[in-house]
Amino acid sequence: MTELQAVKDLKYNSDGLIPVITQDARSGEVLMLAWANPEALELTLSTKEGTYYSRSRQELWVKGKTSGHTQKVLAVRYDCDSDAVLYLVEQQGPACHTGKQSCFHNPLMEEEGHTQLGFVVSEVYKTILDRIEHQPEGSYVTTMHKAGLDRILKKIPEEAGEVLLAAKNTDPQELATETADLLFHTLFVMAELGVKPEDIAGVLSKRMGKSGLRGPKPVG
Repeated sequence: MTELQAVKDLKYNSDGLIPVITQDARSGEVLMLAWANPEALELTLSTKEGTYYSRSRQELWVKGKTSGHTQKVLAVRYDCDSDAVLYLVEQQGPACHTGKQSCFHNPLMEEEGHTQLGFVVSEVYKTILDRIEHQPEGSYVTTMHKAGLDRILKKIPEEAGEVLLAAKNTDPQELATETADLLFHTLFVMAELGVKPEDIAGVLSKRMGKSGLRGPKPVG
């Protein structure tokens, strides 16, 4: 079945529309819910830009054409009932017109902290970038950044040693804490050198094959 045929075979409502959930492809965060008609879906597939249908204006709209907060669409999927669509995107800037990263920022019930690793890593990385740019007084990132890259790099083997010790002690809580410290300083080094979490995700994704995850290349 071709992409265009699949679009035609989706189950649209009486107005000829289908709901579209838009999700950050890297962090997994749900960004927004909008609507699309067949033309909007076809344009999304051909241009790789998040394209929707405005029910209030009764016209097509491309996310970011006015605000600059564009969406590069990496994948489009539909659900088991063929009555909802998912866009997986690279979001530039906030997705919500209020300036929030996600339109889903009003809590009815909240868990204690976020537990989705991709989302947390993305937020920590963005916070580190912000600290490096603005260098607020009293910030650990500011202090380490001013001390230079070598000072940050020294933390990597230090934290790795703590991870090894925690594992040797078979202490799960300690291992989680020390691994978080190692990951934080790794993200810090990445931010200093312009390496993004999605760059790492890309490497790991390429190692995923039909037989599962391939390990790193052996040395020598």
